[in-house]
Amino acid sequence: MTALARARTLVAEALAMPQADLPADIRIGSIDQWDSLAHARILLALEEAVGRQLDAADAAIIESPAEIAAILIKFGKE
Repeated sequence: MTALARARTLVAEALAMPQADLPADIRIGSIDQWDSLAHARILLALEEAVGRQLDAADAAIIESPAEIAAILIKFGKE
């Protein structure tokens, strides 16, 4: 599984929706389901996936599956 595919899976699970229903260009706030609470769930899932707490700089850039994938790659979890 690629880092981007894994990132989309994390987002879909946090938003409690099928991955197939995620828009290709999904970003925080682009759909009603990705609100602040869902964003917190995404951050927690990402921290669990990489096995560590994200620092503020890493957490601040997360706005789409692409940024999530970059974090997965950064920590060797792609």
